[in-house]
Amino acid sequence: MDVDLTEASWRKSSYSGGGGGQCIEVADGFTGVMPVRDSKDPSGPALLFPSPAWQAFVTAVRTGEFDAR
Repeated sequence: MDVDLTEASWRKSSYSGGGGGQCIEVADGFTGVMPVRDSKDPSGPALLFPSPAWQAFVTAVRTGEFDAR
């Protein structure tokens, strides 16, 4: 899938924390996909996740599915 991200408006994930470490950015507004990139490398590649897969991931994060036990 070829998606033009040149006009994307990126925002940092609210789960990235303020320490400047493991941060991602996402760009809303793309039909069917969620672009994701490393905030430390904004000119680097972006991953495109199918929207349903991204929503399932976000739901799992919010419900604590990935919390350390």
